[in-house]
Amino acid sequence: MIERCEHVDGLAPVRPSSDRCESCAALGADVVELRVCLTCGHVGCCEDSPHAHALAHHLATGHPMIASLARGETWAWCYPHRRYFDPSPVPLPRRRSRLARWWRRLARRN
Repeated sequence: MIERCEHVDGLAPVRPSSDRCESCAALGADVVELRVCLTCGHVGCCEDSPHAHALAHHLATGHPMIASLARGETWAWCYPHRRYFDPSPVPLPRRRSRLARWWRRLARRN
């Protein structure tokens, strides 16, 4: 990882808006990997996916940074500087497992 850039300053923890790329789901498109916007929590598909919705979100909003939602990955990407970085100590958002989502729904019913 490389040094932190000024876009890291002021980042606050965000909650992913979804556990999938909503735009791809609406299109019925396949997703390779998911990325989360570190400004607002928007979840989009990566640039290796057919529609690259995370990049489209950056271009539409100017939000500069994303992180991977894949389990075990701790990197983030700065679009303006076109580089990876370690966002520590900012905690990265995590996608909940299917079991955790099922458990939460079950708990709500009781």
